[in-house]
Amino acid sequence: MTASIYDKIAVELGVAVPESATADFAQWQQWVEDATMLITDRAARLKLSAPDEAHTNYVVRQAVVAHIKKPDDATQVTVSVDDGSSSRTYQSSKGRVTIGDEWWDFLGLVASSGGAFSIDTTPNVARHMPYCSIYFGGSCTCLIDVVGARVSVDGSDP
Repeated sequence: MTASIYDKIAVELGVAVPESATADFAQWQQWVEDATMLITDRAARLKLSAPDEAHTNYVVRQAVVAHIKKPDDATQVTVSVDDGSSSRTYQSSKGRVTIGDEWWDFLGLVASSGGAFSIDTTPNVARHMPYCSIYFGGSCTCLIDVVGARVSVDGSDP
């Protein structure tokens, strides 16, 4: 028998799984559903197949644990020295279940990093350019011969 994702979350946190009729368990269930939905939605948008169950469960577990540890988007720290004190607020979470870039990479759900354009430096069929001297009876000036491509003088496919 395999442990449920809730058991694994509890082990990761070092706590017991909340009782199924409690608000805490309902929260865990909602966060697991949210993380799973984020993964399936991203796979659909990228037109990629969904990752396998083991990878998905790992990322869902890590995302839910991270959210449980830091559920709010702010943390206040107060430092007191003698009669004075100073308080600062730091951002610690987005306040919702999120999946980090390293997890998207782990799942293989990263958008391709294509550029604005590409240049094909080795075309399938190399022909001399229209301005090449070979068309006028001279030697090649378009450098097709230099790169070692096979070409025909009349421009037909070799």
